[in-house]
Amino acid sequence: MLENLPPCPECNSKYAYIDRQMLICPECGHEWEETKEELSPEATSGECMIVKDSNGNVLAENDKVTLIKDLKVKGTSTTLKVGTKATIKRLVEGDHDLDCKVDGAGNMMLKSEFVKKA
Repeated sequence: MLENLPPCPECNSKYAYIDRQMLICPECGHEWEETKEELSPEATSGECMIVKDSNGNVLAENDKVTLIKDLKVKGTSTTLKVGTKATIKRLVEGDHDLDCKVDGAGNMMLKSEFVKKA
């Protein structure tokens, strides 16, 4: 995970993250431009995340993926069925490494181990 990112200027949350050229606060939704002074050396190194699907194919933003397993949506009675298609909006660090738009279910985060490239 990236360390030493500046707190949100709106709500002072310490959970800000980088998305392209912007810093984003997940608590209040505020977005602001990053400056080199604000970011740690790790954040500005330009490292790319490499995320692979269940078959070992490298995934990228805007790729189309298909679920390979039925997934229960936490906190609801909804189940995403095998074969459900999704579009990757961005790759993120953490347990769930894909931020996706799932057909018929909306936006959600998925683990790459449960999808294959379509």
